[in-house]
Amino acid sequence: MKLLKTLDRWLVKLEEVILSYSIILIAIMVIGNVASREITGDGWSFAGEVSHFAVTVATFMGISYAARYGRHISMSAFFDLAPFPIRKALAIFIPALTALILFVLSKFAFDYFMSLVESGRLTTAMEIPVYTIAFFVPIGLALGGIQFLRNMWVNIKEKEVYLAQEKKDYS
Repeated sequence: MKLLKTLDRWLVKLEEVILSYSIILIAIMVIGNVASREITGDGWSFAGEVSHFAVTVATFMGISYAARYGRHISMSAFFDLAPFPIRKALAIFIPALTALILFVLSKFAFDYFMSLVESGRLTTAMEIPVYTIAFFVPIGLALGGIQFLRNMWVNIKEKEVYLAQEKKDYS
């Protein structure tokens, strides 16, 4: 159990670093490309590819981070108005279904990633393998699935309703 907690803390830090640098990279690419275009009249040819990579990484690695802290998008109107037993059942069912969907999508994303590896295609400007952009997609989806399973488990284990491992529902 101690090993899992250590691994989890390491994973949180890794997610934070990846997300932080992705967002910083997006900002640098957008601002730098605009500044370059205004100053020199010519933009950076690689800015679109780097931004695409950073947005993809931030989006898919962000799934796990958002699920961990209950910061994901949710349609909570019905959930908030429901009586406790229904909220509790939904707090178990919804993360279970979401995890299942994310694991299935992760499998499809991995198959797509492998097809990109086999294709040998390169990006236009930087001429790096196209699969480097798709590398984080199956990983982010699978990690998101794991986080939603953890959210389901905390609701099975605890008496209260939780939106995430450490975020109780106070409605």
